[in-house]
Parts: sequence; C-alpha cells; structure tokens
Amino acid sequence: MHLSQLKRPGGDRAVAARLKDGAWIVPGAATTRDLAHAAIAAGRDLTAEVTARGPGEPVDLAAALAGGRVLLPLDHDDPAHLHLTGTGLTHLGSAATRNAMHAGAEPELLTDSMKMFRMGLEGGKPQGRTAGVQPEWFYKGNGVNAVAPGAALVSPGFALDAGEEPEIAGLYLIGPDGTPFRLGFALANEFSDHVTERGNYLWLAHSKLRPASYGPEMLVGDLPQHVEGNSRILRNGRAIWEKPFLSGEANMSHSLANLEHHHFKYALFRQPGDVHVHFFGTATLSFADGVKAQTGDVFQIDAPAFGLPLSNPLDQQQTGEIPVAVAPL
Repeated sequence: MHLSQLKRPGGDRAVAARLKDGAWIVPGAATTRDLAHAAIAAGRDLTAEVTARGPGEPVDLAAALAGGRVLLPLDHDDPAHLHLTGTGLTHLGSAATRNAMHAGAEPELLTDSMKMFRMGLEGGKPQGRTAGVQPEWFYKGNGVNAVAPGAALVSPGFALDAGEEPEIAGLYLIGPDGTPFRLGFALANEFSDHVTERGNYLWLAHSKLRPASYGPEMLVGDLPQHVEGNSRILRNGRAIWEKPFLSGEANMSHSLANLEHHHFKYALFRQPGDVHVHFFGTATLSFADGVKAQTGDVFQIDAPAFGLPLSNPLDQQQTGEIPVAVAPL
C-alpha cells in the first residue's frame, strides 16, 4: 500500500491510499499524522487502519501531482516538530563516491571517510538486539526545509553548489509514550552543497543545511531488500545526466535497525507527537561526475516500488550572503 497527502480541488487536505487497482481518499483522515495516531490508539498498523475505514471516492494521483496539489506524504502542522536528519557512508560504493567528490582534498580527511566506511562494513549489521557501530549522522533542519514534491528547491545566497542526492527516507511518528513508529518509506532528494563540503570535510554540517524533498508517495510496510531506481537531471525537458542508484539493505553497509537505533537512542528524538524524516544515504551523485546544475533544471528520482516519481526544479539562488546583524536587547 502507498499513502500520500493532497489538497482537494476545494482546498481541503486529504489522505489518499493506493493499491494496484487504483487510489482513493481515506475517509475521515485529513493528514497522515492523524491517521497514524488513530492506528496507534487502536493498536493496529496503518494498512489495517486504512482498511477499517473502507474506500472513499477515487482519486487520480498523477493528475493531482501535475496540478501541484500533492503534498509531502508526512508532515506536521508545526514545522519545528518535524526533524530532517540523515546518515552517510551507508551504502556499498558510497566511500568511492565520497573520495571522488573530495579529489584534491587533504589525504587525512579521505582516510577518515574510508575508516568510517570500513567500520560500517565490519560492524554496521549486528545480529539480534546488539547495537552495531554508529554511522555518520547529520542534521538538515526542521519542517521549514521540507519541500513538497514538484515544488522548487532554492539554495541560500551563500551556497556554492546545488546538487541532488537520490535516497530512500524513513518516515516516523513518535507515539504518546515516546515509542518511535516507522510509518513507511519514500523517495527523497537530500539536496546538498557539495562544493562547500569538499572545501573542508568539517563543513559537512553546513553543506547539509539545505532544503530537501521526499515523496510523492509513502510505501507502507517493509523496505525491499533491493531497491533500484534512476536519478536524472532534466534541462529544457531533456536529460543531461542520468544514472541508476541502488538502496535497500542488500546494497547497504548498515542495517536499517542499526541506523534507526543510532538516531532514536537520543531522548531528544523521542518526543511524543514529533515527526522524523531520516535520509539513509546514497552512492550516486551527479556532482561526482562533474555535473553542475543550473537554474531551471529539474531533478527527477524514480523507483518502481515507490510509485510516482519525485521531481523538483532548481529555482534561482537567493541573493548573495549579507552578514546577519544580531540586535542587543
């Protein structure tokens, strides 16, 4: 089953469910978050909650997406309570991509990347309930940085690059007792500034504070062991770069359970009612192939298991950096 959020023609919000035989509005659910809260209260999973409500009116999701009415598949009415985070060096081949991206950087920085990647290979998939080695982790911001499918990605004026990262993201809701519930998975563009990161690896934290998009649909249930998709950049309707990307645990150096543990082990991230979108990493970047996106280009990511493709145009960069003056009080 896939779930998505959209605006109806009259402007009201709704949740749509989709199976192979079509999509329909889920009765009585204005948001995925409300639907998940109801499922938790009833002691059942999302699929059972949707099934219990019966099918509503049919909906054409492709038409809604083309009309700009599809929203993020999971959000929060208070952006401060939506957390965008991620992990890197988690996929087989990601270390090679990182090294290519950092060509010309100081050797000791590359050594640290390779060291962390090897740690994941050796200890990222522990057996049973044992915690494995912790991954690289980063913060991308809160719901202010969450961009709907089809909406534009905008770089701040001080950014040095605007590059895509095709990934799978896990979507979570923290239950009333602090339990993290995984609602599903979505395609994601973990938009980043790779030139800033290449300048000094300690600037990785700065390079990740950029908008990101995920969706349009959320896959409910388990993530396939092998996910194969395509990432492309369209310029004037034609692909100027295209490359397949792989995800799923069969292509990762860490298990999902290990990545989730090392995020939610912090009590800060187990606050009831909060929403988390966690990006699991990638080994595919156009930047590593020397491609530089331009204003008007469209980033497009698709994978058959996730339904409709995720597309976001690159908008004009904001005006140049202006020093922020802090006012004394």
